[in-house]
Amino acid sequence: MTRVIAVASGKGGVGKTTVTANLGIALSLLKEDVVILDMDINMANLELILGLEGKPVTLQDVLAGHENIQNAIYEGPGGVHLIPTGLSLPNLNYIKRERIEDVFEQLIGNVDLILIDSPAGLERDALAAMSPADEMILVTTPEVTSITDTLKTKLLAERMGINISGVVLNRDKKDRDFLSVEEVEAIMEVPILSIIPEDQGLIKFYAEGTPVLIEEPESAISRSFLELAAYLVDKEYLMPKIPKKSFISKFIDGLMGNGPLKTRQQ
Repeated sequence: MTRVIAVASGKGGVGKTTVTANLGIALSLLKEDVVILDMDINMANLELILGLEGKPVTLQDVLAGHENIQNAIYEGPGGVHLIPTGLSLPNLNYIKRERIEDVFEQLIGNVDLILIDSPAGLERDALAAMSPADEMILVTTPEVTSITDTLKTKLLAERMGINISGVVLNRDKKDRDFLSVEEVEAIMEVPILSIIPEDQGLIKFYAEGTPVLIEEPESAISRSFLELAAYLVDKEYLMPKIPKKSFISKFIDGLMGNGPLKTRQQ
């Protein structure tokens, strides 16, 4: 049975998409068949984080009725699969959001997990992204405003019948000006699944389209994602050996136009 997990937040800028990308990779490294579905149709950027921008077929094409969903699935870092939304503005005029139901009908039963990268907030697109999910992981930072907005998302998701697995506390600063882990847990009334420390180095990985779990697999942040993935699927994990291309190999790939990733074979 396919598990459908929405990763959501109350506001933008809390690192939700970064968490989704690295969690998907971690689950894939644990031998789970994972598809990440970028449902932020208007402000998509998951494909940039995974280095998969510019793909010929995207979710926009599928929702516009021009393509089949199977042609929009691409293999990404660590073996995770991604359905990118696409960055084309003209396509937005042809999208019919009711087609998303057909997308899930074709995916469910063919993979172990679907991770939905939901738009932030509680607007129509965010609610549409949440609705297919059975479970939800909330991502927040320790600021009061972020917690307040995330709590609103939690309460609405519960009304929709979605089970809240817990909270990922991102960019934890361990600063007295911010809420403590205990205070966040008390306010949200769900467990803290993972605590991701503040790390300015993540900005570099974001800009390069290389997830931290691939570039620095033995870092504390990478271990946090692997531990979270192992908890979600009830598995033990050993730190995997993740091969990385040398600078020379990457340079040659760039000259030859060889993309490092291939379309998923169906």
